[in-house]
Amino acid sequence: MEEYAREPCPWRIVDDCGGAFSMGVIGGGVVHSFLGARNAPAGFRYRLAGSLMAVKHKAPIVGGNFAIWGGLFSTFDCTLVHLRQKEDPWNSITSGALTGAVLAARSTFKKFFMTD
Repeated sequence: MEEYAREPCPWRIVDDCGGAFSMGVIGGGVVHSFLGARNAPAGFRYRLAGSLMAVKHKAPIVGGNFAIWGGLFSTFDCTLVHLRQKEDPWNSITSGALTGAVLAARSTFKKFFMTD
């Protein structure tokens, strides 16, 4: 079996960020089309319009969130490959932990500085 060769690191970040955005938009479109149709008033025309409006408003947000996650993960992965000078599963494990920490810290700081 041929070994899978990935893009070099600067382009890997852009590639993974775009792929994550695409997955988020497609998945968010599917999920929010059902949610928009479910929450719309009765009638086929209203349900179709509610579904399309939900997809139009929510799918890009989900795609952007996925892109942030994918970009952070790839950035940490490339940084660890550069620092450690080898590609192994520990880079991916550590990248996932660091991505989760950054995203958790981002939401914690927002809550910390918000006043009620």
